[in-house]
Amino acid sequence: MPKQKHLTGKIFTQRIERNNLTLRTRIKRLARKTICFSRSVEIHEHVIGAFIEKHIFY
Repeated sequence: MPKQKHLTGKIFTQRIERNNLTLRTRIKRLARKTICFSRSVEIHEHVIGAFIEKHIFY
């Protein structure tokens, strides 16, 4: 992660928690395994990586 994007401190906690909530809400694979789940670890990592790349880093 680039140094200018890696933010630390209490002031950034709300942003981090909001990102975590968005991740859990939009990717059902993280919320309930019985409804929507990945059949393999590779697919699971690909879906989460694509979401993070699209929504957090842009």
